[in-house]
Amino acid sequence: MNKSTLLFLSALSLFTFSNCGDGEKTDEIETADSVKTEEPKTNPVSETFFQVPSPGEMLTFIKMVGGKNNKNTTFLNPPSNEKNYTDPKLKAVNFGIYSCDLSYCSIFEIGSEALKYFKTVKTMGDQIGVSTAIKPEVLKRLESNIGSPDSLAVITDDVYFSSFETLENSKQGPTLALVVAGGWIESIYIATNLAKYEEKSPIIERLADQKYTLENLIEFLKKHESDPNVAAVKADFESLLIEFNKITEKDVEASAKDGGKTTMLGGGKQLVITEPVYKSIVEKIKAVRNSYTLTK
Repeated sequence: MNKSTLLFLSALSLFTFSNCGDGEKTDEIETADSVKTEEPKTNPVSETFFQVPSPGEMLTFIKMVGGKNNKNTTFLNPPSNEKNYTDPKLKAVNFGIYSCDLSYCSIFEIGSEALKYFKTVKTMGDQIGVSTAIKPEVLKRLESNIGSPDSLAVITDDVYFSSFETLENSKQGPTLALVVAGGWIESIYIATNLAKYEEKSPIIERLADQKYTLENLIEFLKKHESDPNVAAVKADFESLLIEFNKITEKDVEASAKDGGKTTMLGGGKQLVITEPVYKSIVEKIKAVRNSYTLTK
């Protein structure tokens, strides 16, 4: 998959994945008391989100290709860690991380844990200036839809995108950059905990494609690197990009059959990730992510 195609699909996925359950489209979503939930919010049409997918994008993809029965939460950031984040950088980054953990619990149908993570996201959201985006009544919606994963996914997407819009509209660019960075690193960290290396695995291929997303995320962080906290996170992500840059590219050609004849069409570049490179990326992701979540 080439870079321009990946960016288009990543942006497109933001408008489609939140409605996906087990690969089937649902025409309407019912709450526990048979009242329809509102339609998912239209995601913010901004340069950031066309370059950096939401945390739920990767997680929904994993579920769609075979991870639906996973209920493991041991690798998530425990809600009890919230009290350890006292400086602005860790508050913002971990707000993004916890938002991703909330999305994971919703997408993978772990409703009881989703309630815990929502409360943590609400607490941290109040601290970073997005309290107006996370209203108390959202908890009631979550409790009412505890047995409906599709509804939970829509609600948690609303929380994330509303927080994004609030930060963007209030001109809190550095905080927004840190939140987006936290959400992305956690989604990749979770993915690497769920996926074992297999050649030509769609999940491993998707993880390799994150090289392009990481490049775009670093460019977004550069816009706010005058803030020392953003500059520090950008340096961390640049060190991670060094590992992603070990992924090689190969030329591929597309073919089409016409009357039994095969015609070679123009091709593109495909990323090739070996097991040693994958393992080095996984270790670096773990190190960077844990530097934000483990403070003692």
